Amino acid sequence: MPKPLDVAILSFPRCQVLDVTGPAMVFEAGNDALGKAHYKVHICSPEGGTIQTSSAVALVTQSIEDLSPGTIDTLLIAGGEESGLKLLADNDAVRKWAVRASKNARRYGSICTGTFALAHFGLLSGKRVATHWSACNDLANRCTDIEVDTNALFVNDGRLWTSAGVTTGIDMSLEMVAADLGNAVANTIAKRLVLYARRPGYQSQFSAVLSAQSDADAPFAALIHWMRENLSQTLDVPRLAERVSMSERTFLRRFTKSTGETPAHFVETLRLDQTRNLLTAGMSLKEIAVRTGYSTGAQLSKAFDRRFGMTPLLFRELHSRSDPESL
Repeated sequence: MPKPLDVAILSFPRCQVLDVTGPAMVFEAGNDALGKAHYKVHICSPEGGTIQTSSAVALVTQSIEDLSPGTIDTLLIAGGEESGLKLLADNDAVRKWAVRASKNARRYGSICTGTFALAHFGLLSGKRVATHWSACNDLANRCTDIEVDTNALFVNDGRLWTSAGVTTGIDMSLEMVAADLGNAVANTIAKRLVLYARRPGYQSQFSAVLSAQSDADAPFAALIHWMRENLSQTLDVPRLAERVSMSERTFLRRFTKSTGETPAHFVETLRLDQTRNLLTAGMSLKEIAVRTGYSTGAQLSKAFDRRFGMTPLLFRELHSRSDPESL
């Protein structure tokens, strides 16, 4: 039997617990799905022993000295409070270990603000990365030789994988498992973990609708609310422009500037968001199409697959209530 692949998740005092346990849970679930140990997960820290995370949870870790950097297949560095992260980044022994591990590993990366440690170790130069939305500007200002993607949930640039933080570490780990073992296994894991969806890396860290309503000018905020309540109606530019008493040209320009999306793309976002909600309610595709303004179920299915990378029926299967015996 092949030796399990070593997955090292580097933690530290005051780290974010879900940055550690989320990915660990995904890889362990991969073992369960296969019925064999394909991965061996190591939760490590600079000195080993029990560490206190930034929440009311302590983690039992092994020392990095007990894990050879030459044997690691996947290295991930967690994020956490700035004080703990700074101590980690300034630890010369950790730097040497992480640099060697990253050079030998098939892939390496970070969750959340763990990108700052990677940057400090000189492992991000010329790369495109993701980090927590609140830290994007700081990272970009400190590290002008990297490209910070301010929207992505996670980014894969060659052997480097970085995620936006907290739950997105789960999304990124699922994508790693999909690359290793196929989509079927990754979907099984997502179902077992009762995840809302396998979110693609390019999906925004924010709800497009909530962000748009928060940022939009007053007339458009009210219009967006009305649009959400009237998805079955015709929501083209002439109709929407008339509702806010603007010419079509002025409406198109101002709406796009206010929301960051064209009216047509924004209407599709609203309709597909509602589609996801209705799919989990057990409604037929034909009924959903009528409620959300699509002429046919086939038209809805095509738009859904284009946006989310899966069919509505697969989405429903992944997010329906399942008999525990079938998992």
